[in-house]
Amino acid sequence: MRQAGTNLPKVGQYNRAVVLDRIQLADGISRVEIAELTGLTPQTVSGIVRRLIDEGIVREDGTRMSTGGKPRTVLQINPDAGRAVGVHFDPLRLTCVVVDLMGRPLVMRQRPTPPRADPAAITAAMAELVDDVLAAAGGGRDRVLGLGLAAPGPIDHATGEIVAPPQLHNWARVP
Repeated sequence: MRQAGTNLPKVGQYNRAVVLDRIQLADGISRVEIAELTGLTPQTVSGIVRRLIDEGIVREDGTRMSTGGKPRTVLQINPDAGRAVGVHFDPLRLTCVVVDLMGRPLVMRQRPTPPRADPAAITAAMAELVDDVLAAAGGGRDRVLGLGLAAPGPIDHATGEIVAPPQLHNWARVP
């Protein structure tokens, strides 16, 4: 499937995400291949890749022969450039995982959800679990590039509130 980017100046963040996605999905890919797969110009791809390398998110990893011209430099994600944290919350347990930039789990821990606890107590337990998992993974919050939370529904997407999940009686309209 071809994921197309665009060359309009106001969509730089989108183009960056498209390029980063291509690099992450490939087991090594060149700038030329990214341009071919996304429809972005080679100049746009080179500029985005240069910034990703400067930020340490992408690294050059050798060369590969091309069908003509000079050998192509292979690009790969630097999995150690940051971390992502995932938290899953349900009435029985809290689960937290830290992954590298390739999505490989580094540390995962679970704890029972505090019984009959109010939202503030459960939120505090989640924050404590995140801190514990980050410490076990060998990095602090400054290395975290994103955090995802899976919570029981229903969820009001317009307000960002958990509406009234079953088995969580104190969780009506919690942000």
